[in-house]
Formats: sequence, C-alpha cells, structure tokens
Amino acid sequence: MSERLVSMVNIIKQEIDMAESLKRRLDIICDFCNTTPKIINGSIRKVDKTNLVYTK
Repeated sequence: MSERLVSMVNIIKQEIDMAESLKRRLDIICDFCNTTPKIINGSIRKVDKTNLVYTK
C-alpha cells in the first residue's frame, strides 16, 4: 500500500538563486557593521499538486 502511495507523490527540487545586486547590498551593510556575511546556497523542495514546501 505505501509503495503505491510513494509513486504517486512527485517532489520538485529548485535551486535558489540570489541576485548579484542583493549580494552587493548585503556586502555593503556588513562592511558598515564590521562583519563578514556567510551566504549558503539552498534549495526549495515542493510536493507537486499541493501547497507543501520545504526550504533547505
């Protein structure tokens, strides 16, 4: 029963892209505050035909 249920679920993975202008703005703000930013690229996983979203 659970095998049929899993085959019906379609998970879509999308990479999150950050605009260069946003990165520059963050760098300017962090320079002003004397800190260094640590930007980690992530992804969004959506379950098809639902409103469920998982951000990593």
